[in-house]
Amino acid sequence: MAGPAPRRRFGLGKPRKGATDPNVTNREQQITVATTLECAMQEARIELLQRMPIFGGIRTEILQFLLALCPIVSVPTNEFFFREHDQGDSMFVLEMGKAAVTKSWRGQDYLLQTLKEGDCFGEMAVMDHCLRSASVHSVEDCIAIRISAANLYEVYAQDLKQFALIQMNMGREVCRRLRQADERLFGARMGTEADIGQDFLDN
Repeated sequence: MAGPAPRRRFGLGKPRKGATDPNVTNREQQITVATTLECAMQEARIELLQRMPIFGGIRTEILQFLLALCPIVSVPTNEFFFREHDQGDSMFVLEMGKAAVTKSWRGQDYLLQTLKEGDCFGEMAVMDHCLRSASVHSVEDCIAIRISAANLYEVYAQDLKQFALIQMNMGREVCRRLRQADERLFGARMGTEADIGQDFLDN
């Protein structure tokens, strides 16, 4: 007498040849999308730097090298990137949002400048290694590229000529701002501005 027929076992056999695990497919798609977005963001950051005077003439591969070293920081509204008299060793490139540069005088904070996407700030501390001369806080949620002196030194080790060009560009930018400050001060002294305090809006 024949024994009972063996029961079929479902789901325990090997996958059919050519079958694709949907979980694996989803993960691969997610990785592809994430990689594509990261590449797009990297290209946008390179274009952002290329529009800035400080990085004028810097080759794309050097900017790629620098960005690979630099962290991206997020600063919520009304939080500080740094405060006046802080020790500083880095500059920032504002990628998104708005920020305010303020300086304290007799216990009162005064607005010196409003920063927007594409503006850089804090480069003086990278050059002279002195304390911060002003405070910078976010007016709205901000994203910025943080570039430290150590990051720039890596560029020095990678390509001396490109490093020297960045330093020269930074010097030119600082000189341009000093000229603007001289003109404003001269105008205030000569009475062409009614009151220098009007240039500084209370924070």
